[in-house]
Amino acid sequence: MIDQIVVFLENKKGRLAALCRAIGDAGISMHALTVADTANYGVARIIADTPARACEVLGAAGFRASLTKVFAIEVPDKAGGLASLLETFDAADINVEYAYCFTVEGGKAIDVLRIDSSLNVEKIITGAGFRVVRPEELYR
Repeated sequence: MIDQIVVFLENKKGRLAALCRAIGDAGISMHALTVADTANYGVARIIADTPARACEVLGAAGFRASLTKVFAIEVPDKAGGLASLLETFDAADINVEYAYCFTVEGGKAIDVLRIDSSLNVEKIITGAGFRVVRPEELYR
């Protein structure tokens, strides 16, 4: 599993830009960013090369940031790649709370999924022919 940064943002002009600037000014690279919103706030989820440091930087900049464990799973970057992975979870009766993706070199995509880690998910993932991405592959 890898660490994902979760940030609660006031749904107000400039807050996302300020978040990105704080991380950028600290020399931290983001690999993925997704934002879900409501009328009053947003939830940003970030995969960065130094997640603990990013969380500290954001906290110092006045953001409510925390780390959450998620699975990063490599799949072929082709039509149906994610569907095949999700069908594996459906067959094993495993619920995916949320997911987002980003592509990497070599015709691969990394699917980030929040799944109950108490289940034997890694065995199911590898048994289906997918590969779990290790933290050292994403972090500096």
